[in-house]
Amino acid sequence: MIYTIIDVETTGKSNKLTEISIFKYDGTQVIDEFTSLINPQMLIPDYITALTGIDNGMVADAPTFSEIAQAIFDFTDHCIFVAHNVNFDYNAVRNEFKAVGIDFNRKKLCTIRLARKLIPGHKSYSLGKLCNALHIHIADRHRARGDAEATVILFELLLAQDHAETVFNDFLKKSSKEATLPSHLPTSVFNSLPNTPGVYYFKNKKGKIIYVGKAKDIKKRVLSHFYSKTKKSLAMCRETADIDFALSGSELIALLMEDAAIKQHYPEYNQVAKRAPKMHAIFSYTDRKGILHLAYNTLKATPNPILILHTITECRQEIEQLCSQFELCPKYCHLQENVSTCNHFKIHTCNGICKDEEAVEQYNQRVLQSIESIKTNKKDVVLKQKGRYEYEDAFIMIEQGTYLGYGFIDKTEQINTTEDLETFLIRQQDNSDVQKIIRRVLN
Repeated sequence: MIYTIIDVETTGKSNKLTEISIFKYDGTQVIDEFTSLINPQMLIPDYITALTGIDNGMVADAPTFSEIAQAIFDFTDHCIFVAHNVNFDYNAVRNEFKAVGIDFNRKKLCTIRLARKLIPGHKSYSLGKLCNALHIHIADRHRARGDAEATVILFELLLAQDHAETVFNDFLKKSSKEATLPSHLPTSVFNSLPNTPGVYYFKNKKGKIIYVGKAKDIKKRVLSHFYSKTKKSLAMCRETADIDFALSGSELIALLMEDAAIKQHYPEYNQVAKRAPKMHAIFSYTDRKGILHLAYNTLKATPNPILILHTITECRQEIEQLCSQFELCPKYCHLQENVSTCNHFKIHTCNGICKDEEAVEQYNQRVLQSIESIKTNKKDVVLKQKGRYEYEDAFIMIEQGTYLGYGFIDKTEQINTTEDLETFLIRQQDNSDVQKIIRRVLN
Protein backbone atom coordinates (compact mmCIF):
# COMPACT_ATOMS: atom_id res chain seq x y z
CA MET A 1 0.00 0.00 0.00
CA ILE A 2 1.47 3.37 -1.06
CA TYR A 3 0.58 6.62 0.69
CA THR A 4 1.05 10.20 -0.51
CA ILE A 5 1.38 12.44 2.54
CA ILE A 6 0.38 15.93 1.46
CA ASP A 7 0.22 19.47 2.74
CA VAL A 8 -0.92 22.56 0.84
CA GLU A 9 -0.85 26.29 1.45
CA THR A 10 -3.64 28.43 0.00
CA THR A 11 -4.74 32.03 -0.50
CA GLY A 12 -7.26 31.77 2.34
CA LYS A 13 -10.97 32.23 1.65
CA SER A 14 -10.67 31.73 -2.11
CA ASN A 15 -8.66 28.56 -1.37
CA LYS A 16 -6.37 28.73 -4.42
CA LEU A 17 -3.14 26.77 -3.95
CA THR A 18 0.11 28.66 -3.44
CA GLU A 19 2.27 25.65 -2.53
CA ILE A 20 2.04 21.86 -2.43
CA SER A 21 4.35 19.23 -0.97
CA ILE A 22 3.86 15.47 -1.43
CA PHE A 23 5.91 12.69 0.16
CA LYS A 24 5.36 9.23 -1.31
CA TYR A 25 5.61 6.68 1.49
CA ASP A 26 5.56 2.87 1.13
CA GLY A 27 4.73 2.09 4.75
CA THR A 28 8.41 1.92 5.74
CA GLN A 29 10.17 4.89 4.18
CA VAL A 30 9.76 7.89 1.89
CA ILE A 31 10.44 6.76 -1.68
CA ASP A 32 9.78 10.00 -3.59
CA GLU A 33 8.91 13.68 -3.15
CA PHE A 34 7.13 16.39 -5.13
CA THR A 35 7.23 19.98 -3.84
CA SER A 36 6.41 23.18 -5.69
CA LEU A 37 5.25 26.74 -5.24
CA ILE A 38 2.15 27.50 -7.33
CA ASN A 39 1.09 30.76 -8.94
CA PRO A 40 -2.56 31.19 -7.82
CA GLN A 41 -3.12 33.88 -10.49
CA MET A 42 -4.50 36.20 -7.85
CA LEU A 43 -3.09 38.38 -5.10
CA ILE A 44 -2.15 36.65 -1.85
CA PRO A 45 -3.77 38.44 1.13
CA ASP A 46 -1.41 40.06 3.63
CA TYR A 47 -2.63 37.92 6.52
CA ILE A 48 -1.75 34.76 4.55
CA THR A 49 1.74 36.11 3.79
CA ALA A 50 2.16 36.90 7.50
CA LEU A 51 1.21 33.29 8.35
CA THR A 52 3.10 31.36 5.65
CA GLY A 53 5.78 33.76 4.47
CA ILE A 54 4.64 33.20 0.87
CA ASP A 55 4.19 36.51 -0.93
CA ASN A 56 3.23 37.57 -4.44
CA GLY A 57 6.86 37.94 -5.53
CA MET A 58 7.69 34.34 -4.57
CA VAL A 59 4.93 32.87 -6.75
CA ALA A 60 5.25 35.29 -9.68
CA ASP A 61 7.46 32.91 -11.68
CA ALA A 62 6.05 29.69 -10.21
CA PRO A 63 4.01 27.32 -12.42
CA THR A 64 0.22 27.60 -12.39
CA PHE A 65 -1.71 24.57 -11.20
CA SER A 66 -2.73 23.70 -14.76
CA GLU A 67 0.97 23.43 -15.67
CA ILE A 68 1.72 20.86 -12.95
CA ALA A 69 -1.72 19.20 -12.71
CA GLN A 70 -0.75 16.13 -14.73
CA ALA A 71 2.44 15.66 -12.71
CA ILE A 72 0.48 15.76 -9.42
CA PHE A 73 -2.19 13.45 -10.84
CA ASP A 74 0.40 10.88 -11.90
CA PHE A 75 2.39 11.22 -8.67
CA THR A 76 -0.69 10.43 -6.53
CA ASP A 77 -2.21 7.81 -8.85
CA HIS A 78 -3.07 4.51 -7.09
CA CYS A 79 -2.00 6.05 -3.77
CA ILE A 80 -3.89 6.91 -0.59
CA PHE A 81 -4.20 10.66 0.03
CA VAL A 82 -3.01 11.40 3.60
CA ALA A 83 -3.10 14.79 5.32
CA HIS A 84 -3.61 16.41 8.69
CA ASN A 85 -7.26 17.58 8.47
CA VAL A 86 -7.48 15.74 5.16
CA ASN A 87 -10.80 17.20 3.98
CA PHE A 88 -9.25 20.66 3.71
CA ASP A 89 -6.21 19.60 1.65
CA TYR A 90 -8.12 17.04 -0.41
CA ASN A 91 -10.91 19.43 -1.38
CA ALA A 92 -8.47 22.25 -2.14
CA VAL A 93 -6.54 19.96 -4.51
CA ARG A 94 -9.69 18.42 -5.98
CA ASN A 95 -11.18 21.85 -6.72
CA GLU A 96 -8.02 22.87 -8.56
CA PHE A 97 -8.27 19.73 -10.68
CA LYS A 98 -11.95 20.40 -11.32
CA ALA A 99 -11.08 23.91 -12.57
CA VAL A 100 -8.82 22.41 -15.25
CA GLY A 101 -11.32 19.72 -16.23
CA ILE A 102 -9.78 16.72 -14.47
CA ASP A 103 -11.76 14.43 -12.16
CA PHE A 104 -9.59 13.73 -9.10
CA ASN A 105 -10.63 10.88 -6.78
CA ARG A 106 -8.40 9.20 -4.22
CA LYS A 107 -8.94 7.17 -1.07
CA LYS A 108 -8.00 9.34 1.89
CA LEU A 109 -6.86 9.17 5.50
CA CYS A 110 -6.83 11.91 8.09
CA THR A 111 -4.00 11.95 10.63
CA ILE A 112 -6.14 13.98 13.06
CA ARG A 113 -8.82 11.29 13.15
CA LEU A 114 -6.26 8.49 13.22
CA ALA A 115 -4.44 10.18 16.10
CA ARG A 116 -7.67 10.63 18.07
CA LYS A 117 -8.28 6.90 17.74
CA LEU A 118 -4.77 5.50 18.16
CA ILE A 119 -3.23 7.98 20.63
CA PRO A 120 -6.20 9.40 22.57
CA GLY A 121 -6.07 11.84 25.46
CA HIS A 122 -4.22 14.79 23.95
CA LYS A 123 -5.57 18.25 24.73
CA SER A 124 -5.22 19.39 21.11
CA TYR A 125 -4.82 17.56 17.82
CA SER A 126 -3.72 20.52 15.73
CA LEU A 127 -0.48 19.71 13.89
CA GLY A 128 1.65 22.18 15.84
CA LYS A 129 0.43 21.23 19.32
CA LEU A 130 0.29 17.50 18.67
CA CYS A 131 3.83 17.44 17.21
CA ASN A 132 5.06 19.46 20.17
CA ALA A 133 3.48 16.96 22.59
CA LEU A 134 5.04 14.05 20.68
CA HIS A 135 8.42 15.79 20.33
CA ILE A 136 8.20 15.91 16.52
CA HIS A 137 10.19 18.82 15.16
CA ILE A 138 8.57 20.93 12.41
CA ALA A 139 11.38 22.51 10.39
CA ASP A 140 9.33 25.18 8.64
CA ARG A 141 5.87 25.63 10.18
CA HIS A 142 3.06 26.76 7.84
CA ARG A 143 5.09 25.94 4.75
CA ALA A 144 3.92 22.94 2.76
CA ARG A 145 7.17 20.95 2.89
CA GLY A 146 7.82 21.53 6.58
CA ASP A 147 4.26 20.55 7.60
CA ALA A 148 4.18 17.56 5.22
CA GLU A 149 7.53 16.27 6.53
CA ALA A 150 6.25 16.49 10.12
CA THR A 151 3.06 14.67 9.07
CA VAL A 152 5.21 11.86 7.64
CA ILE A 153 6.87 11.37 11.06
CA LEU A 154 3.46 11.49 12.77
CA PHE A 155 2.11 8.97 10.25
CA GLU A 156 5.00 6.57 10.96
CA LEU A 157 4.25 6.84 14.68
CA LEU A 158 0.56 6.08 14.07
CA LEU A 159 1.39 3.05 11.91
CA ALA A 160 3.47 1.65 14.79
CA GLN A 161 0.58 1.74 17.30
CA ASP A 162 -1.27 -1.35 18.50
CA HIS A 163 -4.31 -2.19 16.35
CA ALA A 164 -3.14 0.33 13.72
CA GLU A 165 -3.85 -2.07 10.84
CA THR A 166 -7.46 -2.58 11.96
CA VAL A 167 -8.02 1.13 12.48
CA PHE A 168 -6.48 2.06 9.12
CA ASN A 169 -8.60 -0.50 7.30
CA ASP A 170 -11.76 0.68 9.02
CA PHE A 171 -11.04 4.27 8.04
CA LEU A 172 -10.40 3.31 4.43
CA LYS A 173 -13.77 1.64 3.99
CA LYS A 174 -15.94 3.78 1.72
CA SER A 175 -18.84 3.46 4.13
CA SER A 176 -16.73 4.46 7.10
CA LYS A 177 -18.31 7.20 9.15
CA GLU A 178 -14.88 8.02 10.56
CA ALA A 179 -13.65 9.18 7.15
CA THR A 180 -16.65 11.51 6.83
CA LEU A 181 -16.68 13.30 10.20
CA PRO A 182 -14.96 16.70 10.54
CA SER A 183 -11.38 16.33 11.71
CA HIS A 184 -11.87 18.30 14.94
CA LEU A 185 -15.08 16.51 15.95
CA PRO A 186 -14.61 13.59 18.38
CA THR A 187 -16.40 10.43 17.25
CA SER A 188 -17.97 10.13 20.71
CA VAL A 189 -19.81 13.45 20.18
CA PHE A 190 -21.36 12.22 16.94
CA ASN A 191 -22.22 8.83 18.43
CA SER A 192 -24.13 10.53 21.27
CA LEU A 193 -26.57 12.21 18.84
CA PRO A 194 -30.12 10.77 18.93
CA ASN A 195 -32.25 9.52 16.01
CA THR A 196 -35.20 11.65 17.13
CA PRO A 197 -36.70 15.09 16.30
CA GLY A 198 -35.06 18.23 17.63
CA VAL A 199 -32.55 20.98 16.97
CA TYR A 200 -28.77 20.67 16.77
CA TYR A 201 -26.00 23.23 17.29
CA PHE A 202 -22.65 23.12 15.50
CA LYS A 203 -19.95 24.74 17.67
CA ASN A 204 -16.38 25.80 16.91
CA LYS A 205 -13.30 25.24 19.09
CA LYS A 206 -14.24 28.20 21.28
CA GLY A 207 -17.70 26.79 21.95
CA LYS A 208 -19.43 29.43 19.81
CA ILE A 209 -22.53 28.28 17.94
CA ILE A 210 -21.87 28.60 14.19
CA TYR A 211 -24.95 26.80 12.85
CA VAL A 212 -28.40 25.78 14.07
CA GLY A 213 -30.54 23.20 12.29
CA LYS A 214 -33.70 21.19 12.91
CA ALA A 215 -34.49 17.60 11.98
CA LYS A 216 -36.90 14.71 12.32
CA ASP A 217 -33.80 12.56 12.87
CA ILE A 218 -30.94 14.62 14.36
CA LYS A 219 -28.16 12.09 13.79
CA LYS A 220 -29.12 11.38 10.18
CA ARG A 221 -29.45 15.07 9.33
CA VAL A 222 -26.11 15.98 10.95
CA LEU A 223 -24.34 13.24 8.99
CA SER A 224 -25.78 14.62 5.73
CA HIS A 225 -23.87 17.88 6.34
CA PHE A 226 -20.61 15.94 6.35
CA TYR A 227 -21.37 14.34 2.98
CA SER A 228 -22.25 17.68 1.38
CA LYS A 229 -19.62 19.14 -0.96
CA THR A 230 -20.99 22.70 -1.11
CA LYS A 231 -18.53 25.45 -0.26
CA LYS A 232 -20.60 26.51 2.74
CA SER A 233 -20.83 22.98 4.16
CA LEU A 234 -17.11 22.31 3.72
CA ALA A 235 -16.20 25.57 5.48
CA MET A 236 -18.68 24.92 8.29
CA CYS A 237 -17.50 21.36 8.85
CA ARG A 238 -13.85 22.46 8.99
CA GLU A 239 -14.75 24.67 11.96
CA THR A 240 -16.99 22.18 13.76
CA ALA A 241 -15.44 20.86 16.97
CA ASP A 242 -18.57 20.02 18.96
CA ILE A 243 -22.29 19.40 18.41
CA ASP A 244 -25.00 19.99 20.99
CA PHE A 245 -28.69 19.20 20.63
CA ALA A 246 -32.11 19.66 22.21
CA LEU A 247 -35.02 17.25 21.76
CA SER A 248 -38.37 18.58 20.56
CA GLY A 249 -40.65 15.56 20.30
CA SER A 250 -42.16 16.81 17.04
CA GLU A 251 -40.92 18.42 13.85
CA LEU A 252 -43.25 21.41 14.39
CA ILE A 253 -41.73 22.27 17.78
CA ALA A 254 -38.27 21.69 16.25
CA LEU A 255 -39.08 24.37 13.64
CA LEU A 256 -40.08 26.80 16.38
CA MET A 257 -37.00 26.00 18.46
CA GLU A 258 -34.75 26.46 15.43
CA ASP A 259 -36.22 29.89 14.66
CA ALA A 260 -35.77 31.06 18.27
CA ALA A 261 -32.17 29.77 18.42
CA ILE A 262 -31.17 31.46 15.16
CA LYS A 263 -32.57 34.80 16.34
CA GLN A 264 -30.83 34.41 19.70
CA HIS A 265 -27.36 33.35 18.53
CA TYR A 266 -27.10 34.81 14.98
CA PRO A 267 -24.96 31.83 13.82
CA GLU A 268 -22.43 32.57 11.09
CA TYR A 269 -23.65 29.84 8.74
CA ASN A 270 -27.40 30.46 9.06
CA GLN A 271 -28.25 32.90 6.30
CA VAL A 272 -31.97 33.47 6.90
CA ALA A 273 -34.27 34.75 9.61
CA LYS A 274 -31.42 36.04 11.76
CA ARG A 275 -33.15 39.10 13.16
CA ALA A 276 -36.72 39.57 14.31
CA PRO A 277 -38.45 41.88 11.82
CA LYS A 278 -40.20 45.11 12.82
CA MET A 279 -43.81 44.49 13.87
CA HIS A 280 -46.76 46.30 12.24
CA ALA A 281 -50.39 46.70 13.22
CA ILE A 282 -53.86 47.70 12.01
CA PHE A 283 -55.69 50.41 13.95
CA SER A 284 -58.71 52.70 13.55
CA TYR A 285 -59.38 56.42 14.03
CA THR A 286 -62.11 58.94 13.33
CA ASP A 287 -61.47 61.97 11.11
CA ARG A 288 -62.97 65.51 11.30
CA LYS A 289 -66.00 64.43 9.28
CA GLY A 290 -66.69 61.65 11.80
CA ILE A 291 -65.72 58.92 9.31
CA LEU A 292 -64.11 55.85 10.86
CA HIS A 293 -60.84 54.85 9.12
CA LEU A 294 -58.86 51.61 9.07
CA ALA A 295 -55.11 52.19 8.79
CA TYR A 296 -51.76 50.52 9.46
CA ASN A 297 -48.33 51.52 10.74
CA THR A 298 -45.40 50.13 12.69
CA LEU A 299 -46.49 48.69 16.02
CA LYS A 300 -44.42 51.28 17.88
CA ALA A 301 -46.34 54.11 16.18
CA THR A 302 -49.78 52.45 16.41
CA PRO A 303 -52.27 53.63 19.05
CA ASN A 304 -54.53 50.83 20.36
CA PRO A 305 -53.72 48.15 17.76
CA ILE A 306 -56.62 46.01 16.58
CA LEU A 307 -54.45 43.36 14.93
CA ILE A 308 -50.67 42.93 15.16
CA LEU A 309 -48.98 41.63 12.01
CA HIS A 310 -45.40 41.37 10.84
CA THR A 311 -45.13 43.15 7.52
CA ILE A 312 -46.78 46.00 5.65
CA THR A 313 -47.84 43.49 2.99
CA GLU A 314 -49.72 41.43 5.58
CA CYS A 315 -51.46 44.58 6.82
CA ARG A 316 -52.57 45.57 3.31
CA GLN A 317 -53.78 42.07 2.51
CA GLU A 318 -55.84 41.93 5.71
CA ILE A 319 -57.41 45.34 5.06
CA GLU A 320 -58.13 44.48 1.41
CA GLN A 321 -60.03 41.41 2.59
CA LEU A 322 -62.04 43.46 5.12
CA CYS A 323 -62.67 46.11 2.49
CA SER A 324 -64.20 43.58 0.11
CA GLN A 325 -66.10 41.64 2.76
CA PHE A 326 -67.72 44.65 4.49
CA GLU A 327 -68.05 46.94 1.45
CA LEU A 328 -65.64 49.54 2.80
CA CYS A 329 -63.95 52.39 0.95
CA PRO A 330 -60.32 51.81 -0.17
CA LYS A 331 -59.62 55.52 0.39
CA TYR A 332 -60.74 55.40 4.03
CA CYS A 333 -58.93 52.08 4.52
CA HIS A 334 -55.68 53.74 3.39
CA LEU A 335 -55.26 51.43 0.41
CA GLN A 336 -55.18 54.58 -1.70
CA GLU A 337 -53.58 57.88 -0.72
CA ASN A 338 -54.03 61.43 -2.04
CA VAL A 339 -57.18 60.72 -4.05
CA SER A 340 -60.47 62.61 -3.85
CA THR A 341 -62.57 59.48 -4.44
CA CYS A 342 -61.57 55.82 -4.51
CA ASN A 343 -60.75 53.99 -7.73
CA HIS A 344 -58.94 50.87 -6.51
CA PHE A 345 -57.76 48.49 -9.24
CA LYS A 346 -59.47 45.41 -7.74
CA ILE A 347 -61.79 46.57 -4.94
CA HIS A 348 -65.04 48.11 -6.17
CA THR A 349 -67.27 47.64 -3.14
CA CYS A 350 -67.45 51.26 -1.93
CA ASN A 351 -71.06 52.46 -1.54
CA GLY A 352 -70.09 56.10 -2.05
CA ILE A 353 -68.90 57.37 1.31
CA CYS A 354 -65.96 59.11 -0.43
CA LYS A 355 -68.47 60.92 -2.75
CA ASP A 356 -70.84 61.91 0.06
CA GLU A 357 -73.36 59.39 -1.32
CA GLU A 358 -73.64 57.33 1.87
CA ALA A 359 -74.47 58.34 5.44
CA VAL A 360 -71.47 58.40 7.78
CA GLU A 361 -73.33 56.45 10.47
CA GLN A 362 -74.21 53.68 8.04
CA TYR A 363 -70.64 53.39 6.78
CA ASN A 364 -69.15 53.50 10.30
CA GLN A 365 -71.45 50.64 11.33
CA ARG A 366 -69.83 48.36 8.74
CA VAL A 367 -66.33 49.46 9.83
CA LEU A 368 -67.23 48.49 13.41
CA GLN A 369 -68.47 45.12 12.15
CA SER A 370 -65.13 44.57 10.37
CA ILE A 371 -63.25 45.39 13.58
CA GLU A 372 -65.43 42.98 15.53
CA SER A 373 -64.69 40.25 12.97
CA ILE A 374 -60.95 40.71 13.57
CA LYS A 375 -61.40 40.27 17.31
CA THR A 376 -63.58 37.18 16.77
CA ASN A 377 -60.94 35.57 14.54
CA LYS A 378 -58.18 36.06 17.10
CA LYS A 379 -58.72 32.70 18.78
CA ASP A 380 -57.04 30.98 21.68
CA VAL A 381 -55.53 27.70 20.41
CA VAL A 382 -53.59 24.90 22.08
CA LEU A 383 -51.95 22.46 19.66
CA LYS A 384 -51.17 19.08 21.17
CA GLN A 385 -47.87 17.54 20.02
CA LYS A 386 -45.86 14.39 20.61
CA GLY A 387 -43.53 14.65 23.62
CA ARG A 388 -39.80 14.09 23.70
CA TYR A 389 -40.26 10.86 25.66
CA GLU A 390 -42.96 8.17 25.93
CA TYR A 391 -44.16 9.51 29.28
CA GLU A 392 -44.85 13.09 28.16
CA ASP A 393 -46.92 15.18 25.76
CA ALA A 394 -46.04 18.54 24.25
CA PHE A 395 -48.14 21.56 23.34
CA ILE A 396 -48.00 24.88 21.50
CA MET A 397 -50.01 27.79 22.89
CA ILE A 398 -51.55 30.63 20.84
CA GLU A 399 -53.52 33.39 22.55
CA GLN A 400 -55.66 35.80 20.54
CA GLY A 401 -53.67 34.90 17.43
CA THR A 402 -50.32 35.53 19.14
CA TYR A 403 -47.81 32.71 19.58
CA LEU A 404 -46.87 32.38 23.26
CA GLY A 405 -44.54 29.39 23.17
CA TYR A 406 -44.43 25.62 23.69
CA GLY A 407 -44.11 23.25 26.60
CA PHE A 408 -43.68 19.64 27.72
CA ILE A 409 -45.88 17.95 30.28
CA ASP A 410 -45.95 14.57 32.02
CA LYS A 411 -48.93 12.46 30.91
CA THR A 412 -49.86 11.88 34.56
CA GLU A 413 -50.50 15.60 35.18
CA GLN A 414 -54.13 16.61 35.67
CA ILE A 415 -54.93 19.43 33.23
CA ASN A 416 -58.43 20.91 33.38
CA THR A 417 -57.97 24.43 32.00
CA THR A 418 -55.63 26.39 29.73
CA GLU A 419 -54.35 28.14 32.84
CA ASP A 420 -53.09 24.78 34.14
CA LEU A 421 -50.86 24.50 31.07
CA GLU A 422 -49.18 27.86 31.66
CA THR A 423 -47.08 26.37 34.48
CA PHE A 424 -45.33 24.26 31.84
CA LEU A 425 -45.16 26.92 29.11
CA ILE A 426 -41.72 27.87 27.79
CA ARG A 427 -42.47 31.40 26.60
CA GLN A 428 -41.15 32.51 23.21
CA GLN A 429 -41.19 35.63 21.05
CA ASP A 430 -43.78 35.88 18.27
CA ASN A 431 -42.57 36.99 14.83
CA SER A 432 -43.50 36.73 11.16
CA ASP A 433 -41.46 33.56 10.60
CA VAL A 434 -43.21 31.82 13.50
CA GLN A 435 -46.59 33.04 12.27
CA LYS A 436 -45.96 31.48 8.85
CA ILE A 437 -45.11 28.16 10.52
CA ILE A 438 -48.21 28.30 12.75
CA ARG A 439 -50.47 29.46 9.93
CA ARG A 440 -49.54 26.45 7.77
CA VAL A 441 -50.53 24.11 10.60
CA LEU A 442 -53.78 25.91 11.44
CA ASN A 443 -54.84 26.07 7.82
